[in-house]
Amino acid sequence: MNQNIEDLYHIAGKPVRNIIGLMSGTSFDGLDIALCRFSGSGADTQVKVLHFTTKDYTADFKEELKSIFAKRTADLERITLLNAFIGSYYAELILQCLNEWGMSVTEVDAIASHGQTIFHAPKRLHGLAHYGNATLQIGDADHLAVKTGIITLSDFRQKHIAAGGEGAPLALYGDYLMFADKQENRIMLNVGGIANFTYLPASTAEGLFSTDVGPGNTLMDQFIQLHYPGKYYDKNAEVASKGTVNDALLAALLDDDFFEAPFPKTTGPELFGLTYLQKAIDKSGQYHLSDEDIMATLAKFSAQGIIDAIARCTQSDQSYQIYISGGGMYNPVLVKYIEDYAGKPIKSTTDLGIHPDAKEAVLFALLANEALAGGKTDFGDNENLPSVSMGKVSFPK
Repeated sequence: MNQNIEDLYHIAGKPVRNIIGLMSGTSFDGLDIALCRFSGSGADTQVKVLHFTTKDYTADFKEELKSIFAKRTADLERITLLNAFIGSYYAELILQCLNEWGMSVTEVDAIASHGQTIFHAPKRLHGLAHYGNATLQIGDADHLAVKTGIITLSDFRQKHIAAGGEGAPLALYGDYLMFADKQENRIMLNVGGIANFTYLPASTAEGLFSTDVGPGNTLMDQFIQLHYPGKYYDKNAEVASKGTVNDALLAALLDDDFFEAPFPKTTGPELFGLTYLQKAIDKSGQYHLSDEDIMATLAKFSAQGIIDAIARCTQSDQSYQIYISGGGMYNPVLVKYIEDYAGKPIKSTTDLGIHPDAKEAVLFALLANEALAGGKTDFGDNENLPSVSMGKVSFPK
């Protein structure tokens, strides 16, 4: 037997596995690195986060990512070079973390790498008859595996698409296995570049789903980066909090077929970018708004997409608790809108034992654990929630 296969077989059969989950989102803040200890799989999964950190990206690297992100036309040479570079860069960051944590590579069973999304293209958006759903994440996992010496699983979204889904959001798998509760209806809200949530009804797996609901931070981040050089996001909503929501612009922003499309659905900055904002300004005729007023309106726009989606999937007399994660949880203007609608404070996944900043990195570690030792959870016949094992394996030898 090939030694790589033998090592993989041994890891899959262990009662406890240490898996590093990696996540790099569309805000390009940095690489989230979560070292997780797993036992069991499926509904019996137990996970403990041993270490978590975010390794910040340099300004130059952020600019390189921005130059190819969510663009229909991009520099193919740069994409090719970054694909290899990111894999090696992730490896360096992991080795730094292990050194800081006083651990050796031999104590880690596997790495689960999401990679860096550069384009998301569900058929509903591209509209090309001969093509299906597609998405692209770069950061070659062979480089990661060879340079760390650790078996690496990656490219999780492709299997989801191959099995009939749109490649996103994948949060359902982790949310269901880690956070479903028999007594409480839960909405696991993640406000990253795009806002998405998983609806977890109490007592049953029927009716659960995960869906994108609209922009989270992406439009606000893009606007800040354009008008406030050197800033990458509106920290603590400092700009938005000084502005006033413009109702005409807000109505134009919400006037898109995406918001009427049935759940589940996916989207990305490919739709919700600065071109989308400019079209809404043109449609509403609001040409003389201050930057503060535009940011205030964008914050309300993101919140309204979330609120409307929650209203569509819940009954007016139904009790539920919202648990938030993602960078948007630190935007007090956006969060207050949601809390005002819900009529009570939002909780975070800290209340469920997982730090919200670590949640997505833990998700991909969990998907790797399922690929290695699970694969038995049946999500039923919903083609958007295929019951498949996700992740391609890269060997270090």
